[in-house]
Amino acid sequence: MSAVSVADRLAHAASHGPARTVEPPRPTRTVLERFPAGGPRGQWPAESFAAQQRRDGVPARVVMDLDSDSFLVIVEAAP
Repeated sequence: MSAVSVADRLAHAASHGPARTVEPPRPTRTVLERFPAGGPRGQWPAESFAAQQRRDGVPARVVMDLDSDSFLVIVEAAP
C-alpha cells in the first residue's frame, strides 16, 4: 500500500487549475401577483390564481417571500 503525502495531494490539486466557483445561471422569475400570507382561514388565493394561470397555459407556481411575508405567483423563464 502506498501512502500519498499532503504535498503530493496539494500538487495534484494545483495541477488541475482553480476549482470552479461560478454558479450556473438561475432562471429569471416574473412575479404575476402578490398575496398577503395572512389570508382568511381556509382560503388559498395565491394557489387559486396560479391554478387559473395554469389552466390558461401559463406555467405559474406559488413561492413564499419571507422578507415581505407574502405569497408570490411566479413564472420562471430560462436565461
